[in-house]
Amino acid sequence: MDELRRGYLFGVLAYGIWGAFPLYWRWLSKAGPVEILAHRVVWSAAFVTLVLLVTRHWGWLRKLQPRVLGGITLCALLLTTNWGFYIYGVNTHRVVETSLGYFITPLVNVLLGVLVLSERLRPWQWFAIGVGALAVGVLTYDYGHPPYIAIILAVSFGSYGLLKKRLGLPAAEGLFIESAVVALPALAYLAWVGAQGESTLGQGAAHTALLIGSGVATAVPLMLFAGAANRLPLSAIGMLQYIAPVLQLSCGVFLLGESLPPLRLAGFALVWLALAVFTLDGIRHVRRAAAARAAEPAPATK
Repeated sequence: MDELRRGYLFGVLAYGIWGAFPLYWRWLSKAGPVEILAHRVVWSAAFVTLVLLVTRHWGWLRKLQPRVLGGITLCALLLTTNWGFYIYGVNTHRVVETSLGYFITPLVNVLLGVLVLSERLRPWQWFAIGVGALAVGVLTYDYGHPPYIAIILAVSFGSYGLLKKRLGLPAAEGLFIESAVVALPALAYLAWVGAQGESTLGQGAAHTALLIGSGVATAVPLMLFAGAANRLPLSAIGMLQYIAPVLQLSCGVFLLGESLPPLRLAGFALVWLALAVFTLDGIRHVRRAAAARAAEPAPATK
């Protein structure tokens, strides 16, 4: 299997697992969002450490430069923010809104390309962003406030993906440092909760297994995502991102019984229109670029 196909496989698996996450975090609702987040961080760090111990791959630590370490620390903060707001959204019965965050992430990626990488947008890309902004306006009216959970999820994960792409670290190694950066504060919080007698760890075998298993459930798709990000262009990552929000929205509406009133549905329809325009424009641009390359004369040979 070539690297490109491997990248697509990793991406599909990562987003498929993320699409089912609302069910997992809802099963842990006995614990509060902060306790769930702390366990997620700690057990993720433990799982990735175990992976690196098995593979005996530690030499890369000596080659870390301060610039790279700073970038990974920023990745860790963005990722923890994303995790925390996602868990909060799921456990406050706002799975539909969390799915919106991942629907608009591809549009955020385009904006990040303009703001951070100084990329120039084509007219249809500007149109898609305009429709996306209109959708956020409609949903703000429907909710009575901006869909801040969706916006924070989109900005934090879009920024995380951009940084991971630019750092280009192997999957397990990058995730190890990201987890280690926030593991100590998470451990301190869990120790404090335990001392207060408010920890839910140990309250039922299934609940405890799910808390501990959150490390595997978190680390595996992140490692798959990092593997995909290192093999695929950012545009391909943006395309694959549609898998997760479709599954999350389905979980929210059909399995968890959340409502999708007409005005909210209209807002989502505008988001889907923006994504359709963005996707079709991207496909057309790729085809034109390929045709232009094919039309170039072959270099002369002696």
